[in-house]
Amino acid sequence: MLNLILFGPPGAGKGTQSDLLMTRYNLTYISTGEALRNEINEGTSLGLKARHIIESGGLVDDEIIVQIIEKAIQSQKHGEGFLFDGFPRTYVQAFILDGLFTRLQTVLSRIFILNVSDEVCTKRLLQRASEQNRADDNEKVIKRRLQEYHQKTFPLLEFYTDSGIATTIDGNGTTEEVFEQIDKHIAEELRKRPANIIMFGYPGSGRATQAARLAKAFNLHVISTGSLLHEEVKSGGALAEKIEPFLKAGLLVPDEIVVRLIEKKLKQNDGRSRGYVFKGYPRTLVQAYILDGILKKQGTAITTVINLQVPVLELIKRLDARAKTAERMPYDSETTTIVARLEEHQKRTEPVLDFYHNHNQVITIDGDGSIETVYEKIFDPVMKAIRNLK
Repeated sequence: MLNLILFGPPGAGKGTQSDLLMTRYNLTYISTGEALRNEINEGTSLGLKARHIIESGGLVDDEIIVQIIEKAIQSQKHGEGFLFDGFPRTYVQAFILDGLFTRLQTVLSRIFILNVSDEVCTKRLLQRASEQNRADDNEKVIKRRLQEYHQKTFPLLEFYTDSGIATTIDGNGTTEEVFEQIDKHIAEELRKRPANIIMFGYPGSGRATQAARLAKAFNLHVISTGSLLHEEVKSGGALAEKIEPFLKAGLLVPDEIVVRLIEKKLKQNDGRSRGYVFKGYPRTLVQAYILDGILKKQGTAITTVINLQVPVLELIKRLDARAKTAERMPYDSETTTIVARLEEHQKRTEPVLDFYHNHNQVITIDGDGSIETVYEKIFDPVMKAIRNLK
């Protein structure tokens, strides 16, 4: 999930930037004032308590605010994250928000502070007052609102500055210039998140090509079990003698050997990338569970599964064409062999795909088209899956 807070003095442009962020990243807007008004208008028990306090001239306490915010968060399940306005307002509420996120098993992604001078804010608010005929936005009121912001917000910003997730944005430019700054930092934030992608598809569907492109775009390493096995044999590694008989006979190499090679590869790449694209693994349900265990030891998990769908006749045409190139595979030799390979893939792999479907992790992509066209279909869903990571 992408969870953001936007701070800034009155007139800094928070409303405009919030609209752009919600549209771009499908975020749910959480406003303390709006949530409070909804509870009061609906006549809920929380709303009645809040109304009584307000009518008595008091301020709604944190005990009620936290329940209202939690309710607002839990009622909004369609977005891919939250954008907070008016909360937190105090040091205590900052801890409250951390607690709410802990219960949701997510975290606050980033806080943006729109840095705009009081002079510019005053000018903007007076212009808005003139355009919208708002008598309440006069210089005296604006000065008081700005003073209140500085008094209450600066101590709160110190809390978040220490956490390392606060980013100051120059808010004096145009709407587009300010948003471009924010968007750049969000992109950097998303690039830091770990990602592990499984590339599914029949032989000839373009798995290897698309896996390589994803790896380059998202700073991932491609792990192909076939390549690992052949590299181990070619290098004369410790497992070469055990692997070679299986490869020569065209049989699946036992999981115990494959797992050791995958773990070896993960250790070699530890700290050098954000994650992996798995191609050719898992091929069985057992391997799917094994992969979950391997990644858990690394402190990560599967982000998404890409399933490239290509018509059978197109697959046969591609594999037949590949047989005439240096990239040919052993099963590209003749049509009957190709068909047998496709049938074997269906028999072994479809149950694994069903497994990931049951966990809502599969993104089905039409793989018929140029390499660039197919990649364009893959990129946005992968970005969305990474954003949705808790």
